[in-house]
Amino acid sequence: MSTRPAADPAAGAAWSTDTAWPAEYAARYRAAGHWTGETLDRMVRAHATAHPERIAVTDGDRHWSYAELDLRADRIATGLLARGLRRGDRVVLQLPNLAEFFELFFGLLRAGVVPVMALPAHRRAEISYFCEFAGARALIVPDRHAGFDHRELAAEVLAAVPALGEVIVVGDPGPYTPVEELRAAEPAPVQDPPGPGDLAFLQLSGGSTGLPKLIPRAHDDYLYSVRESAAICRLDAATVYLCALPAAHNFPLSSPGTLGTFHAGGRVVLAPDPSPDSAFPLIERERVTLTGLVPPVALAWADAAPQSPYDLGSLRLLQVGGAKLSAEGARRLAPALGCRLQQVFGMAEGLVNYTRPEDDEATVLTTQGRPISPDDEVRVVDDEDRDLATGETGHLLTRGPYTIRGYWRAPEHNALAFTADGFYRTGDVVRRTPSGHLVVEGRAKDQINRGGEKVAAEEVENVLLAHPAVHDASVVATPDAYLGERSCAYVILREGAARPRAAELKAFVRMAGLADFKVPDKVEFVTAFPQTGIGKVSKKDLRATAPQP
Repeated sequence: MSTRPAADPAAGAAWSTDTAWPAEYAARYRAAGHWTGETLDRMVRAHATAHPERIAVTDGDRHWSYAELDLRADRIATGLLARGLRRGDRVVLQLPNLAEFFELFFGLLRAGVVPVMALPAHRRAEISYFCEFAGARALIVPDRHAGFDHRELAAEVLAAVPALGEVIVVGDPGPYTPVEELRAAEPAPVQDPPGPGDLAFLQLSGGSTGLPKLIPRAHDDYLYSVRESAAICRLDAATVYLCALPAAHNFPLSSPGTLGTFHAGGRVVLAPDPSPDSAFPLIERERVTLTGLVPPVALAWADAAPQSPYDLGSLRLLQVGGAKLSAEGARRLAPALGCRLQQVFGMAEGLVNYTRPEDDEATVLTTQGRPISPDDEVRVVDDEDRDLATGETGHLLTRGPYTIRGYWRAPEHNALAFTADGFYRTGDVVRRTPSGHLVVEGRAKDQINRGGEKVAAEEVENVLLAHPAVHDASVVATPDAYLGERSCAYVILREGAARPRAAELKAFVRMAGLADFKVPDKVEFVTAFPQTGIGKVSKKDLRATAPQP
């Protein structure tokens, strides 16, 4: 028997900013102009009206104007409602980087139907869980992606979740509903449109243990984050954003990402994957000006760019986020790629930080930015939730106009993840500079407790990355009967570099001035790190394969 809570069919319609945020805070955010009473789909409508012929989305040889994207969203909304879906219903959306992702995303929003933002890499366990837990009435998938048949996955999900109504397929539908059926209806006004405070969509938490939690995002609070991100990053109608990471993930969706680009009236170019082989030709052909990457991909770009035959000169800004970029890694990027670097640190639950164009080089290289909003409240606390002085390292807590007040239908977890007065416990270990910038020292769970001595994995990784033979490094804990935990450094070497002895790398760490207990107990050479669906290093998988005592 399933131990998952039964889905509440009315949960999507009942949730709103006015029920999720205390009334005094909702009133404050509206009075400050953060929440403007608009819905996310209106940005497409506004540009379709003002600049109908301007290109919104480029996917290979397909170029959709704002007018076409707007019309497609209208047709999808009408088609969804014609199939019996209603405002507040949930639909799991699992699509790769295709133009159809935005057609369906905006169509769902326009109908008031709530997308659950699954990633292409998710498989039966995750998709079944999302469908069951969210009470989804439909699942939207591609026919095939990266050699995997999602229609076969859909059959497994339907068997596991009989209440799931139907499967909609982009491409060859097999036995399921083709997306063309949704497009067939003539657009009609939505009789019960969503409001700005309504649940817009459900994102997935980035937790490294168990199945992801669902993050409720409303139109008002999410649009504020998108709008301010676009302003901070100086997006305009000339912006050409390369969406190289999975489009459903929070970083490429809103920081400022594709939605920020649409808000500014720019153009989104879709890459099938973030590899240099896929991305560099697109940068040259489409004259891409902006993109966002996770650190391992950014380092791969930096290694590939000097030998690339493609012209990357249009690229003005490279954002790196999703995980901490070390100072040593940051120093490699701008010279190799010929553009400015911007560090981004945030979470799908809310708080987003950026380095700014006016920041000096040292700030850009060594910090992860400062918050979007003057109403972002940030605390750095010790293990007892006591506030620490500027410059001291501790746990990051935050609340604000676009930071959630609780996960969706997770009261027991919320009691642990949020303080009684609404601060979100991010799980990040940070210190704050006098200028208000944050420096990420790691995740609380990434601290290695070596016989009572605490080792910050990120600190050791930063030193290893300074070695001329090291391309990337990841340090994890391994169990030890005597000390409790020891450290293991996984190292990827630079192409063509002579392989150093493990003892040499240990000596290098020691010579950097770190305490002896921070020197890795083990060094393992690998050709690649296991990754999560968004391309982050999966430390969970590294820990599982680390040498055992």
